[in-house]
Amino acid sequence: MTLLAKPVSYKVLARKYRPRTFSEVVGQEHVVRALVHALDHDRVHHAFLFAGTRGIGKTTIARVLAKSLNCEQGVGSQPCGVCQACVELDEGRFVDLIEVDAASRTKVDDTRELLENVQYAPMRGRFKVYLIDEVHMLSGHSFNALLKTLEEPPPHIKFLLATTDPQKLPVTVLSRCLQFNLKKLLPDLIQPQLQKILKAEAIPYDAGALALLARAADGSMRDALSLLDQAIAYSGGTVDESQVREMLGSIDQAAIARLLGALSTGDAKALVAVVAEISEHGVDHDAVLSELLLRLHQISLAQIDAELLNSVNEDKETILANAHSMTPEDVQLYYQIGIVGRRDLPFAPDARTGLEMVLLRMLAFRPATDADAKQNLQTPTKVSASDTIVGSVASSEPKVSPGDWESVVERLKVDGFVREMAHNSTVESFAKGDMVLVLDESCAQLYNKEREAALREALEEFYGTGMQLNIRVSRPNGETPAQKRSRMEDIRQKAAVDAIYNDPNIKALEERFDARVNPASIRPKS
Repeated sequence: MTLLAKPVSYKVLARKYRPRTFSEVVGQEHVVRALVHALDHDRVHHAFLFAGTRGIGKTTIARVLAKSLNCEQGVGSQPCGVCQACVELDEGRFVDLIEVDAASRTKVDDTRELLENVQYAPMRGRFKVYLIDEVHMLSGHSFNALLKTLEEPPPHIKFLLATTDPQKLPVTVLSRCLQFNLKKLLPDLIQPQLQKILKAEAIPYDAGALALLARAADGSMRDALSLLDQAIAYSGGTVDESQVREMLGSIDQAAIARLLGALSTGDAKALVAVVAEISEHGVDHDAVLSELLLRLHQISLAQIDAELLNSVNEDKETILANAHSMTPEDVQLYYQIGIVGRRDLPFAPDARTGLEMVLLRMLAFRPATDADAKQNLQTPTKVSASDTIVGSVASSEPKVSPGDWESVVERLKVDGFVREMAHNSTVESFAKGDMVLVLDESCAQLYNKEREAALREALEEFYGTGMQLNIRVSRPNGETPAQKRSRMEDIRQKAAVDAIYNDPNIKALEERFDARVNPASIRPKS
């Protein structure tokens, strides 16, 4: 006769390390504090609603609360964990804890069947506890059946409701519950927990690998532990950074560093080359953009205070180097363009093309520096000599594009009417310290000698040299900064109006309620 060994059942980490007391709950201090206070001061409500995204502790906290209510040592925030009630609750076999998945019991008959025994006293515990998960999935009639019990609950009944979508709950139900909104967990909270578990399991790990897993969990501790289980299996009993990066499809940080270097130096060819290189390895282009955005965020923090990088596991020296080589304005611009680019990536002809255009857009819209403005203003074109001169004779020197002048005006230390005069002018010529501006004839009232002198002094300070300035009133050959600003505002306003009128939700409201949009109330986002 052959004896077979009894199979050993592996318990996944998410279940093995599920919190059994309030002190073990991570990242939800605002909820735990309120529940502890209520339990210790005998002020426990009859119905609780725990709302939040998946895997952040809704049902876990509900089960700890059920244990706190039914511990044989008495109601309190620190159940003993060893009495029969606590053990049965931890093992999920406590007869007076009725757990229901509302997604599978949406019919009113199911709810009535569930609640028909409410009036009967608990069989073993102090309270009969109904834990209803995804409660928003109940039908309208089911909610009505539940509401009747919530309005006049027996003293031995507690309702613990959990949902990922509290907006779908009727206000009549919401008003009868104490509502707690659980937060998504930051990677800084998830990573130490993963580290603690691996030490308890005696499994070797890389800190960088835990950072990747904590970030990939997207705020869910349960997802983090599931990923950790997967990483242990994938890496053969360890948690190795390179293996985890491969498992998650994460991007090589060296490639991200090269992208940042190319952005810092304004090297468009280098950007395209890096994209070509990483595309050969079949990477997710959206993930590349996501990694780049994360690094830009870290650079921005470093520009505020290097100590803010204490929790960062990536190459801090590279982050600090980028923080010194990039201006805060550029970092913010790249980040904003990247955020919008990620949203629009699915609409690109292909993902690689979309990524290339997002990166090239970052360079194309980068603000000109003072040096750029000074250099670009030396590029001349021809002048019309038929206009009226104010202050002196027109120069025959060429002019530059108003876009460069706008960059200069934004940096000049002037305000009031002097700034308005500059905003409503274009550069007709600029060479060897002599500048001729054309003031829009519709703004002729802005000109006088004192303002011309004030503007000349500001230009001398900007360029660091003596200057001759002549201003004449005429119709500018190009677009003044003020005209450009007005045009851009019109474009933004039209885009806002189009967005409102094309919004399917707005159209539905118009059709269903015969509503009308007030055009005067539409404003573009600032």
